[in-house]
Amino acid sequence: MDNGTLYALLYVEINLVAVILVGIIGVKANGMSKMVAQRNFTMSIGAEILFFLSDTLYVMSVNGVIPQSGAFTMVMKTIYFFSTTLMCYFWFVYFEYMQESPFVENRRRVRISSILVWIMGALLIINVFTGILFYVDEDGYHRGKLFLIQYVLSYAYVLVTCARALVGVFQKSKIAKRKLLILLALFPIAPGIAGIVQFLYPSVPLAAAALSIATLLMYLNWTDQVISVDPLTRLNNRKRLLHSFEMWQNSPEDRSVMYLLMVDADKFKSINDTYGHIEGDAALIRIADALRLACAEYYRKTSISRYGGDEFAVLAWADVSDGAERVRGLEGNIQKHLEALNDEANTPYRVSVSIGIARSESGDTLEKLIARADGLLYEAKRR
Repeated sequence: MDNGTLYALLYVEINLVAVILVGIIGVKANGMSKMVAQRNFTMSIGAEILFFLSDTLYVMSVNGVIPQSGAFTMVMKTIYFFSTTLMCYFWFVYFEYMQESPFVENRRRVRISSILVWIMGALLIINVFTGILFYVDEDGYHRGKLFLIQYVLSYAYVLVTCARALVGVFQKSKIAKRKLLILLALFPIAPGIAGIVQFLYPSVPLAAAALSIATLLMYLNWTDQVISVDPLTRLNNRKRLLHSFEMWQNSPEDRSVMYLLMVDADKFKSINDTYGHIEGDAALIRIADALRLACAEYYRKTSISRYGGDEFAVLAWADVSDGAERVRGLEGNIQKHLEALNDEANTPYRVSVSIGIARSESGDTLEKLIARADGLLYEAKRR
């Protein structure tokens, strides 16, 4: 077996693993949700598989594993470049939905944004007759004069939406989505580096591996959001609260003490009754943002969860020596940030919270700890 055949088989193995991986992700994603955002996610995976398969068949052809012909090479490369643009477009729309961008609220704008896909399709048809992008002759495949435009049209989609995500990371109004925005902003780095390397050294099969791993990370993030994140406030849910508590309990080497802050909105029903449920949701998000801002300033680890309704739970780790004082400082910061967010929102109502704080004792279950903190919470409400 010659070197070309060995290389082709290695290339096929790498791409085949990538196809199987993203194929499984596509099936799982399609079965979990029918939301528009996730439909774009699964369509991007379909384009990704087409991208992998066309690339694989091309490499097998030029290395003699399957019969080679100029027409076959032209078809495979045409599919390869069109699927690249299509894949980037679907990633673009998906990322915009994930960022809750106003752009996707208008379906007409979304359709218009597909213009680069249509331009690429038209250029690839013209290319068959002119070879301006690439051509095939008796010596094989060659890049044309406008070869780079294929990458410009494709990657423009991803660069625009990832740049928007990066800007959002530093916006105070998007603090609830900061973790997701960081992931979206970093998404193109590994595939981009792999694509550049493969562009410069076409014999190095990195693109499929890097792209499939990036897709897997996006899928894992999505499933994590579905399983453990409250959809309104983007805080942890009760399942994650229990997980954090049990992780601390099962780490005997952790010498810190744990405090639980139960945080409850004051007179929340009156906000809902007077201003409607949309304003009620906005009030809950305001409390969640105040908790995030205060915990970001806390000197040790915290875990914030929406416990249910208008009640929140914060697990705060502290040193044995000054834990109570530190946690009281955290309580004060929550109130301070909530007041600042009330001023910023300038609504006809002000959101306030009552807080009960309990220290975890030996043998505590989470239920016992919550019961003690709840008792102190309602004492605070009566005061």
